[in-house]
Amino acid sequence: MVDLSLYRPNVGVVLFHPDGRVWLGRRAKTPEPWCWQFPQGGVDRDEAERGDWEAAARRELLEETGVRSADLLAATEGWITYDFPSEVSGAKIARGWKGQKQKWFALRFTGDETEIDLTAWPPIEFEAWRWGALEEVCDLIVPFKRPAYEQVAAAFARFAA
Repeated sequence: MVDLSLYRPNVGVVLFHPDGRVWLGRRAKTPEPWCWQFPQGGVDRDEAERGDWEAAARRELLEETGVRSADLLAATEGWITYDFPSEVSGAKIARGWKGQKQKWFALRFTGDETEIDLTAWPPIEFEAWRWGALEEVCDLIVPFKRPAYEQVAAAFARFAA
């Protein structure tokens, strides 16, 4: 049994294009090959106190991509966790946490691609983006997050068809 109190609360978004592809962001200042991922980030205290994980996910999506126009498709049940590797655990991002516990949301993009703006809210998380296949993301994510992304891809595979 995982002690969830050791993990930082986090949310993630799989943004689906109407044709079933997914939004992939290339993390700023991150070397190839594991530099692509979905929008994700920490939960603000007020969001956590209210248990408003969807609001946190939509805020993260907006801050990282500029996207406002999206309909909720589904959310994962419970928490999906991953541990920080040793080279990260001493870094600022770890801040005493063992890793992250995440709630993931599948959203369908309903806007125009001109809405996507990676520079709207600093700091800039992504330096490029593209639509891709859900099944490819597990080969593009940094290895320590791969098991979590495999769970997310399995949970939302029905929306990629």
